[in-house]
Amino acid sequence: MRRFLFVLLIASVLTPAFGLNAEPMKRPELSALVIPPYKLGQPVNDKGVYTIVNTAGVDAGYIFETFPLAPIPGFSGAPINMLVTLDLETNILDVRLLDHSEPIFKSGIGEAAFHKYFEQYKGRSITTPMVVGAPFDDQGTAPGQVKLHGIARATASVRIAHESLMGAAMSVAREKMQGVRLGPPPVAVETDDVLSWAQLVEQGIVQRFQVTNGQLQEAFAGTIWAESDSQAEAALDALFIDLWIVDISPPAIARAALSQITQSELARLSELFENDELLLVIEAGRHGLVGDGFVPSGAPDLLKLSQGGFPVSVKDADITLVPHADAPAGKGMILRVDRRLGFDPTEDWKLELLAIRESRSIMPQIGEAAFSVTHKTPERFFERPEIVRPTPPWLEALITRKEDLIGLSLFLVGLIAVLALKQNRLAGLRTFTPIRLTVLAGMTGFVGWWGQGQLSIVTPLAVIRAAVDEGSFAFLLYDPFSLLVWIAAIGGFVWWGRGLFCGWLCPFGALQEFAAKIAAPLKLPQVTPSPVWDKRLRKLKYWVLASMVVVVIYDPAQVDVVSEIEPFKTAITVYFDREWWFVAYAVFWLVLSMVLFKGFCRYVCPLGAVMAIGGLLRQRDWIARRVECGSPCQLCRVKCRYGAIQKSGEILYDECFQCLDCVKIHDDDAQCVPLVLAARARDRIEAA
Repeated sequence: MRRFLFVLLIASVLTPAFGLNAEPMKRPELSALVIPPYKLGQPVNDKGVYTIVNTAGVDAGYIFETFPLAPIPGFSGAPINMLVTLDLETNILDVRLLDHSEPIFKSGIGEAAFHKYFEQYKGRSITTPMVVGAPFDDQGTAPGQVKLHGIARATASVRIAHESLMGAAMSVAREKMQGVRLGPPPVAVETDDVLSWAQLVEQGIVQRFQVTNGQLQEAFAGTIWAESDSQAEAALDALFIDLWIVDISPPAIARAALSQITQSELARLSELFENDELLLVIEAGRHGLVGDGFVPSGAPDLLKLSQGGFPVSVKDADITLVPHADAPAGKGMILRVDRRLGFDPTEDWKLELLAIRESRSIMPQIGEAAFSVTHKTPERFFERPEIVRPTPPWLEALITRKEDLIGLSLFLVGLIAVLALKQNRLAGLRTFTPIRLTVLAGMTGFVGWWGQGQLSIVTPLAVIRAAVDEGSFAFLLYDPFSLLVWIAAIGGFVWWGRGLFCGWLCPFGALQEFAAKIAAPLKLPQVTPSPVWDKRLRKLKYWVLASMVVVVIYDPAQVDVVSEIEPFKTAITVYFDREWWFVAYAVFWLVLSMVLFKGFCRYVCPLGAVMAIGGLLRQRDWIARRVECGSPCQLCRVKCRYGAIQKSGEILYDECFQCLDCVKIHDDDAQCVPLVLAARARDRIEAA
């Protein structure tokens, strides 16, 4: 049966998955989920990314599902799919959970907490490093980082969701928002430069841009607005635009471009808007920078700023402007640009000046022409802050749980060392039973209830699904506590087979053993299946596992449903705090163990089947045998409550739970029948 399961597992990896819906939502479905006042725009690629438009029909951001862009498997093996809405400034407008198969939420603590978790993202920029901490963890983070609160007993699932969300959002930002820098922008700093206006012009720090009336006429040539500007027609060589541009955020430049009065006012403005880059524009031609409807402190209606092909919001600083005495005369304005939007003054940026004309007709029509100039400021006037890189989720998980991991490591190392080196001596101690029960209590309390380290069949099924879908196995790193138990269990395959995990490291198995101990003084009648029925029932767990493998291949959405055959989630993960039928099911197995020793472990547990298959890696027969074992002595077989010893005395290691009862008997002169008989023979010889 184990070989059949092994073949099935291999076949599952080679079989294409069915029932996996990787197609993005259709337009009508997606349109209904767009948050007001926005509406769904046009698709921008074949991965389900759409634009969103505002009430004026202008592009305002993007909406997309995370699954097609960042399909990171969760603990069920299926990705967690979210709907994310970003504005053009990389701010998250909305995150909505669409679909997932995380068992802890599906049929554990409920989905309300998962939905509430995503509310933390609203209003945050994806350019700000974010880390997922433990629930209610208010300890500080690194400067520039934002801490998101995880969910108790589900922090690993939440970290996977965060990684998927940020991966998808960054993918959209890189593809569609090339003008957005995903690192901190440079900040103007004080330098030793002593500059004059003439030197600013000579070094290209101040740039002059001119457009003649003749060039303006050429822009409107052949249109209905060609004869709408008599001034331009009368003086073609005169200047329509005579623009001076300079970035005045660097103090050394500001001193050369502004009067002392304006410098003082600018300093106060910089304190108020510390994230703004300040640009001075002086226009000495006819353009005038703004139209008749301009409102101070608003966006100049005749100016547009962009960088990398991406529009950048610009506003009037609305302060009294008195340029330096050496600066040219003209209409001046100081513009504010928010650096947090990705604006980098040291890289080329473009300023467009619009020329507006109105046709001479009964029903005037408005036309426009754009004239653009590219500018940047030397790097020496700026300093780039060190990029705060978010801690990788797997490393954050290690850091968050370092105390628990240290405790678990010491526990596992100590237990494995004793079992590997002093197993027979341990079993022979008169206090062995109390010691074993103490270890099992530690597994239940610390590893199970506190550490949430109860292993589950969900993890092997998720591994199979990831292999089938050619996905990532990184989800295993998001729960380092359970991963450490898995490492110990898998390492135990080589030395003991399934016994290390099933006999010592399984919290629910420990609960069943406690139930059996409670039943002993009550003298409850015990159910012992006949050898024939015991053999039949032992195969049941393999059929359960085979059925679950078929489900994960052909209907993966039902994995969380079929995994409920394990009572682990109810008894360990959520502390019996679930719907009554789940609690009744878990209690049933514990009560049954009072009369049928560890019935779930022996006959039904699919994880036990996995452990038994893993036991094929076992390299030694670690339980000592004598020639008399099985013939004539049957004591160990009779005493073995797991039915792991055959009449011949052979040990069935795939059914052995490493309880060490037979090891104790084997070394006990007062219990082992061959030793007792040998002692009696010696006594007779000595007496003779």
